[in-house]
Amino acid sequence: MADFNAILEKTKAFSKKPPTEVYLEFYGLYKQFQEGDINIEKPADAEGAAKYDAWLSRKGLSVDDAKAAYVALYEKYNPIYG
Repeated sequence: MADFNAILEKTKAFSKKPPTEVYLEFYGLYKQFQEGDINIEKPADAEGAAKYDAWLSRKGLSVDDAKAAYVALYEKYNPIYG
């Protein structure tokens, strides 16, 4: 696996902005490996609720599994948005 921090930076620097659903895939994994299982109440606003659901969908993933999934997602989308 490539250096994980380098992949994080490359993801932030995509030349084209991914659509919301792709962003939320990355977001859910990012929150999971940074903070673990979701530990907040679901926000009332639509954007906050979407982020909540993306993070909740990753519940139970270990840090290593979430990072591996993030890298796989990067490898999937980099040819399109990179």
